[in-house]
Amino acid sequence: MSSMGSTRKRRTYTPEYRREAAHLVIDTDRTIATVAGEINVGAQLLGRWVQQERDRIGAPPEAPLDASERAELERLRRENTELRLDNEFLGKAAAFFAAKNTPGRSASR
Repeated sequence: MSSMGSTRKRRTYTPEYRREAAHLVIDTDRTIATVAGEINVGAQLLGRWVQQERDRIGAPPEAPLDASERAELERLRRENTELRLDNEFLGKAAAFFAAKNTPGRSASR
């Protein structure tokens, strides 16, 4: 039995790429999962890179959030989601009205 096409070549990453990817997490407030999705690597793999880079630079591990910090984080995440939705809506509305006001084009596309 042949497994044609089912073998995937394992990707390799340079040490510089690993450090840069780790710093996308270390230097920002983005989560490992978010950054992993953005750069198309597994979250576990990126998590290892982050830990290795923190060990290398001597960065302290993240302290757990206290109740007030966690509440603020949740509030900011909700606000961020709401603003993203508002922005998406406004973009669609602007496109709708631009199409409606453009001669020769129909807004009901």
